[in-house]
Amino acid sequence: MSTSHTSQKSHKSSKSQILEGSQAIAQVINNIKPAVVSAYPITPQTHIVEDLAKLKADGKAKYEYVRAESEFAAASIVAGASATGVRVYTATSSQGLLLMTEVIFNIAGMRLPVVLTCANRGVSAPITIWNDHQDAMTIRDAGWIMLFAENHQEAIEQHLIAYKVAEIAKLPAMVNIDGFVLTHAYEDVVIPTPEQVKKYLPDYKPTKGEFLDPSNPITFGAFATPLHYQELREELQNDLVDSQKLINEAYEKLQKTIPSVIKPKEKHTRINNGLLEYYGPKNPKIIIVAMGSVVGTIKDAIDEINKKISLSSSVGVLKIKTFRPFPVSQISDITKKAKYVAVIEKAISLGSVGPLMLEIKNANQGKAKIQNFIVGLGGKDITKKIIKQITEEVKKNNNETKFIAN
Repeated sequence: MSTSHTSQKSHKSSKSQILEGSQAIAQVINNIKPAVVSAYPITPQTHIVEDLAKLKADGKAKYEYVRAESEFAAASIVAGASATGVRVYTATSSQGLLLMTEVIFNIAGMRLPVVLTCANRGVSAPITIWNDHQDAMTIRDAGWIMLFAENHQEAIEQHLIAYKVAEIAKLPAMVNIDGFVLTHAYEDVVIPTPEQVKKYLPDYKPTKGEFLDPSNPITFGAFATPLHYQELREELQNDLVDSQKLINEAYEKLQKTIPSVIKPKEKHTRINNGLLEYYGPKNPKIIIVAMGSVVGTIKDAIDEINKKISLSSSVGVLKIKTFRPFPVSQISDITKKAKYVAVIEKAISLGSVGPLMLEIKNANQGKAKIQNFIVGLGGKDITKKIIKQITEEVKKNNNETKFIAN
């Protein structure tokens, strides 16, 4: 199983709690104070929306909780609510995300700042309820900001950043958390208070003319002729790419406003911002690139490796926090220093290579030899032994995509 890396700092001085990942996310969403929450339960997302429904039933939440008959309906409900100029939230997993696909594209095209939590899970067939990233990768071209969390604390910070950036850039944002590994596991986590959240994320007040208003009629999702369609897609593309700056600014502001919410810096972390994190030696021979909770296992594995080998043979890990927009230049600056790059991912673009591999190949401007390793599909365990095996395999300079398992 992927595991969260043990931090070098403790949260104990900041009123930390031991919470299930889903419970922590539900609490921070309640403190963010959306006006409308709508979702349909699907494993392993269910605990998030159950907790949100309970908070509402117990009188601890003010949002309108709309029970939907499907994920398609839930996505449509939050799209409609967002179009009226209010803050909204939804969550889903796997087949549920696929059922939302039509609306997911519409939300981005209409520039609605919807925030969605995807509890990542493999897709059918055969059916699986366990974690990999194939669901999120299926809709990676929809026009959403896509963030991936390593652990509970990072998931909390990313939800705050998601709302901050979405509401400024008028772009939807998806926070991806690994199903069961994060949704159902318990970790030490700091939840910001409603007062802290409001200081960082004031009440959402969209500009007049950007939401549905009978006294000032506007159009969302208008019919576009060939003369205009490409221009609108180009505008969405440019704004999504430009949101990299906003993501880093939102991260830095969060660090200053609510420092206890930011995942503590670890001993070997050299670069850490809203887009990515580099953990390891200054000039590694091998860099492992990965996303999500597996990074915790990788960090533990390379700590053990680096204790036993010379600096000239050392290994580092580059964690991609923001998959969309993809931070090409920052990744290139890091990977060009290595001789070998191992791209480890829990998804495969069937008939090609892993989706992350395609992005890293495009970003790598150095002479590093890159190889793709597919792991953990359908929840298959990812151990330190596998990571150590990959650091040996990548030196063989074999370009084929490899499926690795115990």
